[in-house]
Formats: sequence, structure tokens, C-alpha cells
Amino acid sequence: MDNKERTRLLEAIKNRHSVRRYKSEPIPEDILALLRAKIDELNAAGNLHIQLVVNEPRGFNGPLAYGQFSGVENYFIVAGKKDDTFDERAGYYGEQLVLYAQTLGLNTCWAGLSYKKIPGTYDLDDGEKISCYISLGYGVTQGVAHKIKTPEQVSNVGDSTPAWFLDGVKAALLAPTAINQQKFSFEYVAPSSPGDKARVVARKGFSLVGYTRVDLGIAKCHFEIGADPSNFDWA
Repeated sequence: MDNKERTRLLEAIKNRHSVRRYKSEPIPEDILALLRAKIDELNAAGNLHIQLVVNEPRGFNGPLAYGQFSGVENYFIVAGKKDDTFDERAGYYGEQLVLYAQTLGLNTCWAGLSYKKIPGTYDLDDGEKISCYISLGYGVTQGVAHKIKTPEQVSNVGDSTPAWFLDGVKAALLAPTAINQQKFSFEYVAPSSPGDKARVVARKGFSLVGYTRVDLGIAKCHFEIGADPSNFDWA
């Protein structure tokens, strides 16, 4: 990730908010082509089966979506082979797609329950499952910011931690999580000897709501962009 790309993604992190109400405005074909190319890239990198559904108004019209979503005609289906890492990978690579869509002028919202599976709109190979849906389109508004925790509440940030670590934590705190629960934490581990890189430990917390593994993947995506992955290794 070069500095230009990192700056672009940091801007997307700051501007992105969850949007549930959309205009009846089609996404241009050239933008759809860019999204499909990005999906291919992320599916290969994350061993996932993310799919784009367009001009389909039924996926967010179920009883669970009533009163929350409106006007959704396009969405991503985040799917892949189920294993111990699937949910975290779904969050990590799915959020890369969310931020990319933001740079293209589109709005999004993660949905863990508020959707309806419409037969014929997706394909699942043997051993695959759906993790989440992500609504996509041009929002009626750009959404609003929500109250977030402090860096001290989710990390060991302090006088002995470098500035890049705080930058990473701040970016992670802007990540979307289920009902804004922010059940994740980051720990800075100093290099054990000269020449070694610092390490960062990312942990999920407990939640009755669930989705903490997906949330952790999303938060790790944001942390990397904020901290610059050249500064550390994941523990």
C-alpha cells in the first residue's frame, strides 16, 4: 500500500457511515465493472466467494429489514468456505470492498440479520456459507457518526507506544460493528531485539449479539490502514 492509496483509504474511513435508505438511482456500468474486478481480487486474496447482486429489490424487504432499510436494490453477499477463520476473513476483506465502494461515491451498510435470501441471486459451492450481506447504492443521506469508545478503552496505548499504533487504534474505532458494540482490543508488543518489528495482538471480546469475529476482521482492516502495515506484524 503506497502513501497515495493509504491517504485515499483513510479519507474513506473518515467519510464512511452506515446508510440504510437509498435513492432509486442505478449504479453506472463502469462503476459496476470496477466493483466486480475488486471482488475478484478480494475473493482470490481471502479465499472467499463474495457476489454482487444488482437491480434486485427483495433482498432487504423481509420482516427483519422493515423500518431499517429502504430502497435497497443492490448488495454484496459475503460468502465462503466455513472454517475457523471464515468470519474474520469475511469482515477483513468485506470491509476492503466497503471502503473501495466509498471511494467510488457509493454508500453501504453491513447487515448480519436484516436481509432475505432470494433464490437464484447467489451460488454456494460445497462447504460454503453466507456470513453477511452489505447494502450498496446512493444514499438518501451520507449517514451520521455514532458515539465511539476511547483508544484507552480498547488498547494499551500510552506514553510507551508509538504514534502509528494510536493512529491504527483511532482508525479501528471508526470501523462498523454490530449494533456499534466495538468488542475488540489491540495490544502493542515492543520489538524483543534491535532489528525486529513491533507486533500487534488483536482480540475479540464477548457479546451476546455475536458477530465479534466479523467485527474483529473489519477492525483489523481499519487498523492496518491507520497504522501502516509496514510498521508491525500481527502476533
